[in-house]
Amino acid sequence: MTATEPPLAEGAPLAGRPSSGEGSAKALYSKIGWRLIPLLFAGYVLAYLDRINIGFAQLQMKDELGFSAAVYGLGAGLYFATYFVFEVPSNLLMKRIGARLTLSRIMVLWGLVSSCMLFVQTPTQFYVMRLLLGAFEAGYAPGVMLLLTYWFPNDRRARVMALFLCGSPIAGALGSPISGWILQGMNDVADLGGWQWLFLIEGLPSVALGVIFFFILPDAPAKAKWLTYDEQRRVVGDLDLDLDRTPGTSTQGFGSALRDINVYVMALAWFTIVCGIQAVSFWMPLMLKDAGVGTPAQIGAWASVPFAAATITMLLLSRHSDRTGERRWHTAIPCMTGATALILLSFAGANLALSLISLALLACSVYGAMPILLSIPVKYLAPGARAGGIALINSIGLSGGFVSPFILGWVKTQTGSVNNGLYCMAGLLLVGAVLVLTVIPAGPRAAPSRGE
Repeated sequence: MTATEPPLAEGAPLAGRPSSGEGSAKALYSKIGWRLIPLLFAGYVLAYLDRINIGFAQLQMKDELGFSAAVYGLGAGLYFATYFVFEVPSNLLMKRIGARLTLSRIMVLWGLVSSCMLFVQTPTQFYVMRLLLGAFEAGYAPGVMLLLTYWFPNDRRARVMALFLCGSPIAGALGSPISGWILQGMNDVADLGGWQWLFLIEGLPSVALGVIFFFILPDAPAKAKWLTYDEQRRVVGDLDLDLDRTPGTSTQGFGSALRDINVYVMALAWFTIVCGIQAVSFWMPLMLKDAGVGTPAQIGAWASVPFAAATITMLLLSRHSDRTGERRWHTAIPCMTGATALILLSFAGANLALSLISLALLACSVYGAMPILLSIPVKYLAPGARAGGIALINSIGLSGGFVSPFILGWVKTQTGSVNNGLYCMAGLLLVGAVLVLTVIPAGPRAAPSRGE
């Protein structure tokens, strides 16, 4: 028996079909959502902010420390090297010790490391801190995705996952102007650079939220004191119905996920989307600077526009995908649109309007595809394979977080322009679209949403 599996998987007496008189499913899952999603969402906002604030820090950090674009690109990407190594072990450990201990441990450690980035002075120190940050943050996103499978049935997961994952563009929308203000307003305060204050101010809240997680996050419905027995039974009954509809393409163990070619195809498709996401996250501030935006505060304000548009797109697209039960075209079309946006971006140059339009279209595309693609393996994998399988797909896919910054940084250092790198990222997104449409199994269409 694991610490975080739902009561049904544990064989607890809650298992069974819910009776029709137990209330509205919509009201029940809304109640669960309001209890869990804001907390998990806040953690992801802080995680993503601590991951990408290096994009704003470079506006001062590179010149002050004498880092080239290649050094910056390598350091930004090294985060994903250790993230890749530690993500699967973190999710497998979560099955044993529970989500509360796992997620609180992750948040406290990554917050401390992110804050300590202010002490970086050399490329080696930069590389080491980014490696540590990746190691300590590994497991948060796939851990939450695993946790959501213990609370929400298949036909609700894409929209719930979107609510959680939209923390990434919201971190950009809110964090961009805040980061720009810190860089400009806090520069030289107490003899620290604005980039040093940026790491300190944006890192410490993660530590505080990690402590809150430890005290209030329930591992599963059976441990949620704010659910009645009948409500717990309703959730387990809905999850039980999902088991009857789960495709028989995966068996119950993590070993089967390791042997399943479709798992690696999903990971490769996720890899291509991640490459597009990182092109937005790490390079948008520099692209806006090249387009003629002056101060860090102005760059932060303009950068919030594409992220805000992406947040709205994520929610609308995932909701439509849930209502129709269709996943593949909802993923492939945004990938193709993102490839087009990257090509447009290569022609933007100093044209601010075209840069913003291209960046907004790119952000809407890659962020919009993200929760829908990630809902496919959650439904495809059998319950016993989900913990390791989700982490495996996510960790392989997130290696794109190393590839994208490194390629773009190397190309810019060698040629003075990122255009050839943008074309490469566009090609990868097209590959992702083809994989989603031709190789990834469609699976059964989701049933209409219960209670709606």
